[in-house]
Amino acid sequence: MIKKVIVGILTIGIFGCNSDQKKNNSNETYPDINIVGAMKNVMWKGELSGTIKLDTITNKKGLYGLGPESYLTGELLINNGQSYVSKVTSDSTMTVEKTFDVSAPFLVYANVTEWNEIELASNIKSIKDLERLVDEKTTEFKRPFAFKLIGKISKGVIHIQNLPQGTKVSSPKEAHQGQTNYELKDEEATIIGFFSTEHKGVFTHHDSNIHLHLITKDESKMGHLDELEIENMKLYLPKK
Repeated sequence: MIKKVIVGILTIGIFGCNSDQKKNNSNETYPDINIVGAMKNVMWKGELSGTIKLDTITNKKGLYGLGPESYLTGELLINNGQSYVSKVTSDSTMTVEKTFDVSAPFLVYANVTEWNEIELASNIKSIKDLERLVDEKTTEFKRPFAFKLIGKISKGVIHIQNLPQGTKVSSPKEAHQGQTNYELKDEEATIIGFFSTEHKGVFTHHDSNIHLHLITKDESKMGHLDELEIENMKLYLPKK
């Protein structure tokens, strides 16, 4: 009887170790992507405080990332090792500051130092066109991954979160109180994106596989990209 108990305990221990190992392996599926917090926890559970301080990210070489500022008071973008935070100042103006002294309730980030450059066909104009193209070009990639575009847009709409201080959030509608939209026209810009088919509600919205932030070439405008009309841009995918 004692032997059976011992064997049972050992068996549970072995399976437990295997289970833990599987969990660890699952976490290691994305060794070059870091995901902290989740969009759905912000939108539905009101977890607005910072889960990561950007200045704690030690490796800034080829660093790219995006997310909102804590308490949804701005938008964050990391572009090739430089961090930006944008804030609403009026319906038509914003501030864009370079700083790592900021935190986020959720953030996705990665280090990419080598890129493959792709010329965009003339029929690639919108965010949906872009999402479809990125998906088609990366069927052999490990996912998720970061990507970027550089060039000129004809039109665009970006937004910045600007949640009133002290607001409680328990739904996306409540989370978007104060959100301010900005129209862009004929701008040279860089767009940083992250692609995944497995992270809806984590770092992409429920109806999309990509999350995009745009910054203009003169760094005067930056925000979450909602609408896009591409004039002439190049797509950059990470070398794998």
